[in-house]
Amino acid sequence: MAFIDNFMAEFQKTFIRDDRYKVFLTGFKNTLLITVISLLVGLVGGILIAIVRYGYSQMKKRKPVTVSQKILHAVVCVVDKILALYVALMRGIPLVVQLLIMAFVVMAGFPNKIVVCCIAMGLNSAAYVSEVVRGGINSVDAGQMEAGRSLGVSSAMTIFYIILPQAFKAALPALCNEGIAVLKETSIVGYIAVVDLTRASDLVRSRTMSPMMPLFFIALVYFLCVIILSWGVSILERRLKQGDRG
Repeated sequence: MAFIDNFMAEFQKTFIRDDRYKVFLTGFKNTLLITVISLLVGLVGGILIAIVRYGYSQMKKRKPVTVSQKILHAVVCVVDKILALYVALMRGIPLVVQLLIMAFVVMAGFPNKIVVCCIAMGLNSAAYVSEVVRGGINSVDAGQMEAGRSLGVSSAMTIFYIILPQAFKAALPALCNEGIAVLKETSIVGYIAVVDLTRASDLVRSRTMSPMMPLFFIALVYFLCVIILSWGVSILERRLKQGDRG
């Protein structure tokens, strides 16, 4: 009985008193918002980076003949080097440092810190997604591109309608892991005073002087979110496999 009484007292102090549950609701909403937008930015940016770098790798196999081809080859080569440097920087610098640079240098004074978080984390995620998608593209048989070109389909159409769908299936588990990583990495946005789940637990803990329940609560919420995300991806994988058999 003493344990139950202590638990109920901690529960009331952490969630009920002064409507502190609202702090957790705000943090949870911001965590989900930042995660979803960052993933969308990372997915779109990563796919574009992967396509450009894959296109250049295909372009290198054909020697340019005309002046326009040589100019295009040189431009794409420069873009590929810039993108390679971008990926190396994003993967080599800690995300929290990138977030601080974005908040206090690049976008210093910008009023909406959630937007800052989404941009910083989205750009970081794009670097990882690009490598995942590029690995998926490289896993597709090289003859697929030649088959598409032999049928008169342009390289761009072949990539979008033949290569990318197969690459997506191969890269789906790794993309799921990236989504989980982004969700957990949102816990650093408190460094720029954004109230996410982790920051919400800090605020409540500073008022109650009791760390156990706030910390265990957000740990449980993160865990359940990861389980739900993994479950959703497993359903998608099964449906894709059923489509292949059909």
